[in-house]
Amino acid sequence: MSNDEEALIAQKIAEIAATADQYPAVVIIHHVPTQTVRYLSEWGLQLLGATLEELTALGPRFSPTYFNAVESDEYMARVFGLMYETEVPEVHTFYQEVRTTERPGWSYYLTSMRRLLADGQGNPLLVMGLAIPLHPDNHFATKVQRLLEENQFLRQHSALFATLSKRERCILRLLALGKSAPEIAEELCISEHTASTHRRNLRHKLSASSTFELGLYARAFDLI
Repeated sequence: MSNDEEALIAQKIAEIAATADQYPAVVIIHHVPTQTVRYLSEWGLQLLGATLEELTALGPRFSPTYFNAVESDEYMARVFGLMYETEVPEVHTFYQEVRTTERPGWSYYLTSMRRLLADGQGNPLLVMGLAIPLHPDNHFATKVQRLLEENQFLRQHSALFATLSKRERCILRLLALGKSAPEIAEELCISEHTASTHRRNLRHKLSASSTFELGLYARAFDLI
């Protein structure tokens, strides 16, 4: 990195840092080429219980250290990749699970990131994120937790779901909606025996022992 480029980075970070602690959100700035934290507002440092020097030293290991590792790898790789695209929305928003000092387990945040600084060739140098906490007592946090759990279920079971035929996915949807075999047979104009056979095959293919477990697939894969 040239001295001029480093000076631009320092200047831009100083501009943001001058007011960052006034925002009702955690402010974070990443250096895109190295995926390294270059700035975190004071609130963020307190929540993570770390110094900026410690976070910077982690380099790309910062995200899996403090965030759900699976979610972090997926989101951050996508965000850093999108920063190099020119025909995509400038702001990228997603939910994150974070381990902080405020409570045991995961805390939930809504994070928006955008390109903050580019080099002379238009390649991104810095991205800035605003992370807003979702209080656990708020009903919205519960919905976010459910959404993240469904997303994790989707990743873990996508290979099994991919084995289902179009007809099986249709029947899976009806089962998740509480339809009985006779009701499914009538709606799809098939015999009750065929509907029952499909239901049995679905449970076998998906290793599901109950309608509830079938419903997990239907919700995670947007069938209902």
